Amino acid sequence: MTIEGWSQTLGAGPLLLIAGGAIALLLFLILKLRLHAFVSLILVSLLTAFATGIPTGSVVTVLTGSFGSTLATVALLVGLGAMLGRLVETSGGAKVLADTMIRIFGEKRAPFALGVASLIFGFPIFFDAGLVVMLPVIFSVARRLGGGVLRYGLPAAGAFSVMHVFVPPHPGPVTASGFFEANIGAVLILGLIIALPTWYLTSYLFGLWAGKKFVLPVPAVLGEIDDDEIKNPPKFGTVVAVLLLPLILIFLNTGLNTLASAGVVSAEAAEQSWFAFLRTLGETPVALLISLLVACVVLGTRRGESKTAIEKVLESALGPVCSVILITGAGGMFGGVLRTSGIGAALGDVLSDLGVPLILAGFLIAAILRIAQGSATVALTTAAALIAPGVLESGYNTVQTAAMVVAVAAGSVVVSHVNDSGFWLVGRFMGMDVKTTLKTWTVLETLIGVMGFALAALAFGLASLA
Repeated sequence: MTIEGWSQTLGAGPLLLIAGGAIALLLFLILKLRLHAFVSLILVSLLTAFATGIPTGSVVTVLTGSFGSTLATVALLVGLGAMLGRLVETSGGAKVLADTMIRIFGEKRAPFALGVASLIFGFPIFFDAGLVVMLPVIFSVARRLGGGVLRYGLPAAGAFSVMHVFVPPHPGPVTASGFFEANIGAVLILGLIIALPTWYLTSYLFGLWAGKKFVLPVPAVLGEIDDDEIKNPPKFGTVVAVLLLPLILIFLNTGLNTLASAGVVSAEAAEQSWFAFLRTLGETPVALLISLLVACVVLGTRRGESKTAIEKVLESALGPVCSVILITGAGGMFGGVLRTSGIGAALGDVLSDLGVPLILAGFLIAAILRIAQGSATVALTTAAALIAPGVLESGYNTVQTAAMVVAVAAGSVVVSHVNDSGFWLVGRFMGMDVKTTLKTWTVLETLIGVMGFALAALAFGLASLA
């Protein structure tokens, strides 16, 4: 957010030192003093706001505004997603899915099967929403087979992240494509070509290794049920249909947006009320709400559950995820303070003058901005805007321009840490403390970014020879 009548007077150096000190203080409070993450994030956000010179009268507004804007998305997605997941779990649907997947792929390939399913779900659905919907299946498989939750959770979470970062119609690559005037179809194809091997090496193989090194029990964040007490579980096809419904609705939205951006749908049609209505049905909170209502019928009343029982199931889903929602919101608050302080703009001005190849400059600018202020979207958008003039003037061919999009997107995902709301979302849902999340999720995200950039640079080089 911006503050009317105020501009940052500190340079990039002092701002970077303040950001580094804030992150170090946050880790000290959480890891050494064992102060609760929610309280620590609020305290450090407040101190950082004062240190960066944000006007005293605007400090609370910046804190609450950043907190609220994060919750506006996260609370609805996590709340509705947790309710949907709880229905899938209590109806026996998660067990049905887990049993079927294990029967088809075998016990040893269960993490691979969950990852592939998440890649498919991750095509149109955003990272956080997809993860919440898949969690009950991940937990059910982990309970059934043992070996700790990370063995199954990290390959799935990594799959959602890879698709969200590299593949249209997700907002990051679509935004960068707009800045670079890239062909969306070429970005989609190249993004998939890069995303799939990147997922296998960085999320699947690393996830197996990390899951073996850090064996954590399945958390009770979505509640626990006794599978033996489930009567009349739903059929496999019914459960799949329920989980595919938000996927289809969200794809409706992202598909229509992509068609409108590419000019396939005329500007006149895009302004029609029916077009706007269809897009609204596919907005993630609306899609999850519709899917939840359908699930209440097909996984609840049609199985003979009373309305009171369904209400209790939905109520039981919210309590355990409140901590996740609040900590994630506080993480967004910290990132918002860093962005409002102007650190992104200051760093961008300095880094844009680096005498390095344009594709490497885009990656580095996005990576440093991501590390400094937490938001992958802000990092990608800022980096793409900064190097867009150079890209447009360079006369790159279609593949090279698509590779530029993927390279900048790769930089925006590295080093997910304490100023990233996604860091807290993954860590808390999978029952990890901060230190373990840094050793697993932060490393995984960094591997995704580095490998994605390496493959994008390779594609860029090969395209220049053609």
